[in-house]
Amino acid sequence: MDKALGGGGLSTGHNGRVVATFTKHYTLRQPGSPALEACGLRWLGAVPDGARVARVIGVTDRTLELERLPQAGPAPSAAEAFGRALARTHAAGAPWHGCAPAGWEQPTGSIGLAPLAFTGPAARQATWGEFYAACRVEPFVQLARQNGEFSAAQERVFAALCERLREGLFDAPQPGLVGPGAARLHGDLWSGNVLWLPPGWGDGEPWTGAALIDPAAHGGHAETDLAMLDLFGCPGLGRIVAAYHEVSPLAEGWLERVRLHQVFPLLVHACLFGGGYGAQAVAAARPYL
Repeated sequence: MDKALGGGGLSTGHNGRVVATFTKHYTLRQPGSPALEACGLRWLGAVPDGARVARVIGVTDRTLELERLPQAGPAPSAAEAFGRALARTHAAGAPWHGCAPAGWEQPTGSIGLAPLAFTGPAARQATWGEFYAACRVEPFVQLARQNGEFSAAQERVFAALCERLREGLFDAPQPGLVGPGAARLHGDLWSGNVLWLPPGWGDGEPWTGAALIDPAAHGGHAETDLAMLDLFGCPGLGRIVAAYHEVSPLAEGWLERVRLHQVFPLLVHACLFGGGYGAQAVAAARPYL
C-alpha cells in the first residue's frame, strides 16, 4: 500500500562494508512516515532468528535510505525458510494489541496513505476482538462512509460484526510460540512487501528465504499477517503456512478466521481506492454474523 518514490546509491552498511542502497522519497505520505517505517523495520529486525528485513541506513523527515537487497524467484525452499522465520518474528511478541513499534511515540501512524491508530498502555487488558473492532474496523468504516462507500444496510453488517468481536466470539489463541499476548506484526504483509532472496543469501546471517519491506508494524494477532499474505495471493503460500505451523502451531479453526482478518485490509482499500473493495469487505464480514 506504499506510495513512496525511490532511487539508488551507495552507503556504509552495519558491518562497515559499502552496500548498495535504495532511498525512498516520501512525496505523498503523511509527515513522519519515514521515521515510523524506520521504527517498524528496526522492531521487526530486532528478532535475531526472525524474518530478515531491509536494514535502515538513514532517515530524514522526507526520506528513508535502506539497503538494497538481492532478489530471486520464490523457490519452495525459500517459502519454507520464510514461514519458519516469520513464525519466530511473531513469537517475539508485543506489549499489547495495537501498540506502536518500539521507538514511535505518536498515537497514530499510517498504512499506505490511510491513518492508522495505535493504542496506549491502557489497552493492555483489551482483548483482540475489542481492539480489532474499535481500532481497525470501525475507524475505516467511518472513513469509507465519508467517501459514500457503504449503504446504511452495509454499515449495519459491520456494526453487527463489531458487536460479536467485542463479545469475544473470535478471540482465538495465538500460534504456539507466541503465547497468550500480542504478536509482533508486519501489519501490511501482502506479497509485494515480501522480497525473495537468492538461495543461501544472508550477508553473514542465517538465510530466511525472504526479506520484509514497507511495514505498518504493530502488536496484534499473528493470523492477521497470514491472512494478508492470502488476500492478494503470495507465491508458495501453502509451503509458507505449513513451515510456519511446524514451528509455531496455528490454533484450531484458523482457516475459518482468514476472511475475518481480511476485513481490515479490504476496508483500507475501500477507503483509498473505492471500486469493489467495499463490497468485498462486506462479503468478508457477513459469514461472522
